[in-house]
Amino acid sequence: MPDPIQLAQLEALVTVARLGSISAAAEELVVSQPAVTARLQALERQLDTQLFVRSRSGTRLTGTGRAFLPHVERALAAVRAGRLAVSDVVSGTGGRLTIGAAPAVSTYVLPAMLHRFQDEHPQVQLSVRSGHSEEVLAMVLREEVELGLMRPIPHPDVESRPLYEDPLVLVVPRAHAFAGRGQIRMPEMGSEHLILFDRTSSYHELTSSILRQAGIDPRGTIEVDNIDAAKRMVEQRLGIALLPHTSVRAEIGTGRLVPIRVTDMPVIRRQIVVVRRRDIGDPLPVVADFLRTLEELGPDRPKEPRFLA
Repeated sequence: MPDPIQLAQLEALVTVARLGSISAAAEELVVSQPAVTARLQALERQLDTQLFVRSRSGTRLTGTGRAFLPHVERALAAVRAGRLAVSDVVSGTGGRLTIGAAPAVSTYVLPAMLHRFQDEHPQVQLSVRSGHSEEVLAMVLREEVELGLMRPIPHPDVESRPLYEDPLVLVVPRAHAFAGRGQIRMPEMGSEHLILFDRTSSYHELTSSILRQAGIDPRGTIEVDNIDAAKRMVEQRLGIALLPHTSVRAEIGTGRLVPIRVTDMPVIRRQIVVVRRRDIGDPLPVVADFLRTLEELGPDRPKEPRFLA
């Protein structure tokens, strides 16, 4: 079995072909002329063909040498690009970052985080995959994403750190009778249509559980498949909804939706955490930088809803 082709042999071929001289190539490569000659001869033996014609006027490629040259140039270019990519990853200035996020996080919180991160790391390629928290956990375990933003799900193979808490808030349209009062008691919710979203989500299960435990049977329910649809239903006065506060901050800010305090219901908070595999060692610089961005959050950190009363 022939010896593997070495990078130094390919560099010698390209340099001699460009300069037309073994001595000039040796000077540029900072090696001896015999070393360059040995590299070329070893390459010719491995390919079982003559690559150069040597004469008093210099050294030039043969037909097979000319056929081989563009492939060598592409290979060396790929190696140079790979070295730069490794350097970027090691320094944190480049590379790729893939994130998994639960729907409410990827829609209402993550874009602002990514905007800030991309401003500071314009060369990093970002990729986001969305799914329910159980799906995000599976992505992390399969190493399809470096980080997962999700509700806490204990698993021995991942480590997690708290990111923020997202309270559920009851919202009504601004013309609703509750809006003028600012607060109600739980039994009053039984007189309303309740908008529920995404039967497969933990929010649906949590909302339904709260109502069951309080013995409340809403006048009717409307089930939709996502939070945005639930918000639109409330805005159109088709019912009221318990929704994550991060998902309704904009509508509350513009007055399209009004938050209502339910005085006899404890504040229900859904914690959001960031998870990564335990066994992959210290995070690469680009991952560590994004984790710092998550921790800093700054003005994007979700704030508690303000009620009218």
